[in-house]
Amino acid sequence: MTQKNGTRVGHVSPVDTGRRSLLRAAGSVALAGPLLAMGGNAWGAPAVATAKKTLTPLKFAWNQTAFCLTPIAVAKEAGIFAKNGLDVTLDNFGGSTDQLLEAIATGKADAAIGMIHRWLKPLESGFDVKIVGSAHGGCLSLVAYQPAKITRLSDLRGKTIGVADMGSPAKNFFSIYLRKHGIDPERDVTWRQYPRDLFGIAAEKGEIHAIADQDPQVFTIKKHSKGAFVDLATNISGEYKDKVCCVIGARGELLRKNRPLVAALVRSVTEAVEYTTTHVDESAKIFFKYTTGITLEDLKSLYDTLNLHHHPTGADLRDEIAFYAEDFRGIGVLKSSTDPQKYADHVYENVLGAQAHKH
Repeated sequence: MTQKNGTRVGHVSPVDTGRRSLLRAAGSVALAGPLLAMGGNAWGAPAVATAKKTLTPLKFAWNQTAFCLTPIAVAKEAGIFAKNGLDVTLDNFGGSTDQLLEAIATGKADAAIGMIHRWLKPLESGFDVKIVGSAHGGCLSLVAYQPAKITRLSDLRGKTIGVADMGSPAKNFFSIYLRKHGIDPERDVTWRQYPRDLFGIAAEKGEIHAIADQDPQVFTIKKHSKGAFVDLATNISGEYKDKVCCVIGARGELLRKNRPLVAALVRSVTEAVEYTTTHVDESAKIFFKYTTGITLEDLKSLYDTLNLHHHPTGADLRDEIAFYAEDFRGIGVLKSSTDPQKYADHVYENVLGAQAHKH
């Protein structure tokens, strides 16, 4: 299943030049060594040799083409899941969010990872699925076509923004973002749906003037446009700098029957995210086989667009869910009668207990 500084109304707002740079391991580091060195970690996972463990099967759904989910591949292939007692089967899920949550609720998958911007509305409908953890911030970008004379958010008034679908995380998030910056997302701009591979052509023809979508799609469009697109904002711009993007959901029945198993999953993903931030080269090599259309160096550059240091749990994650619920209620995605705090209390389950803390 996440791009940076604040954007002032009426001011040119390219995405932060001050993005967090990930710590990169010096030299060539063997993957096995750092993982063994993790041993007993801050999340309390015991350093027990995998060979002595009886691993518990768990079916985990993900989108294997989403570069921001590199830590999931790392957790699987670098033995982090196994270290935490899990035999995880990764299921590449390509259906809708409703179908994904239904798959979890009905036991076709035990857990999954996805964008919080996609999950809030379906979870309001009552799926027996709980948010239990998070992975990172980032993923979404809003870019403008420079020949359309757009260099700042205020220039979007009267313009058309291309999106992959009318219920996409990008449309939902940037509707909120524009609204908070004085632009009515319903009256001041037009949203138009296009296939992703036609975004660039649509901009050249003047059918759209900006694109709101996720990476690596936007990254690739920008790379091939030779500077024709300018960054306006991401979902970690301004007050969203330390807000989560991708979250982990688990089946309610599994939580009730085997809470420690779900805790082991959350702990594993957290360890894998932390490993990715400090071992970029190794992590990129693990994930590269899942990518198409980008180079290994592109992939490593994309990690700089994420906030991999931010993966809250406990009260911090619950409060962020409430924050987003308030946002989504404000643009009519959630019901006006939905209480954001009660909603967050209902959809979030703190499986780590006292171990939960903010990153």
